[in-house]
Amino acid sequence: MIKSSSLKNQMRYEETKSSYLMMAPFLILFTVFTILPILGAIGLSFTSFDMLQPPRFIGLSNYTRLLLDDKIFMQVLKNTLIFAFVTGPLSYVLSFLLAWMINEYKPVARSIWTLIFYAPSLAGNIFFVWTLIFSGDYYAPLNGLLMWLGWIKEPIDWTGNTDYVLRVVLLVQVWLSFGAGFLAFIAGLQGIDRSLYEAGRIDGIKNRWQELWYITIPSMKPQLLFGAVMQIASSFSVSEVIKAVAGFPSRGYSADTIGTYIIDYGTVRFEMGYACTLSVVLFIIMLLTNKIIMRLLKGADND
Repeated sequence: MIKSSSLKNQMRYEETKSSYLMMAPFLILFTVFTILPILGAIGLSFTSFDMLQPPRFIGLSNYTRLLLDDKIFMQVLKNTLIFAFVTGPLSYVLSFLLAWMINEYKPVARSIWTLIFYAPSLAGNIFFVWTLIFSGDYYAPLNGLLMWLGWIKEPIDWTGNTDYVLRVVLLVQVWLSFGAGFLAFIAGLQGIDRSLYEAGRIDGIKNRWQELWYITIPSMKPQLLFGAVMQIASSFSVSEVIKAVAGFPSRGYSADTIGTYIIDYGTVRFEMGYACTLSVVLFIIMLLTNKIIMRLLKGADND
């Protein structure tokens, strides 16, 4: 019996050896560039580190400072949650609906519309267009239009006014969010077996909305899950659009998120220990949110 079990284990190892060898490059890179940095950030969060002197262990002081003394953190945390729970779901739903509508076009038209909606996520300097539109002078397109319509008498400093800047950044972020998730939805819609729709019509499905609910969405669960994960990651890690549109930091930190706050402490103030503390908190928030979304989607699958 022992020899038989040992032989089976050896055979199983030989069968899976090639699989492990194929996964090895990814696992090595993932460990070096993801796992080790996460562990390093957790370790440095318990230290005082200015990148010039060796890290000095200070225990939970950074976390105490974060929760009890840092009033700006509560502001950027609120902004982060607004980005996550406004732009995330909104971008997710819009991406799916646009992909669903575009999918009905012929191949050439579908490719053109896909490029139009996906191109903003590829353009590096597209922020320039939005900063021009929301410029605070008389010659800005938006101010000029509103004054011409008689809705305002003086130009509004959209990106400098704390009452408007967060809304502007939210709008830009939603427009820029048609990325990998959008392409995944397009690919998922293309992969649905068309015979399912014919069978659905035979079974009593009468309109496109019933097709969407009973056939399309259940057939795209992997793509929907992937799109949800991508939207969570992008909405929690917003930084470039904020720096480009609202400035760095924005006035009164009115549009900053934890992501830009980390950059502020890490690259401007060189307080790497505190920056790592912020990173760990953001990581925990993203992990918990991801778990909640996964559970909700799995619950929907069981239903």
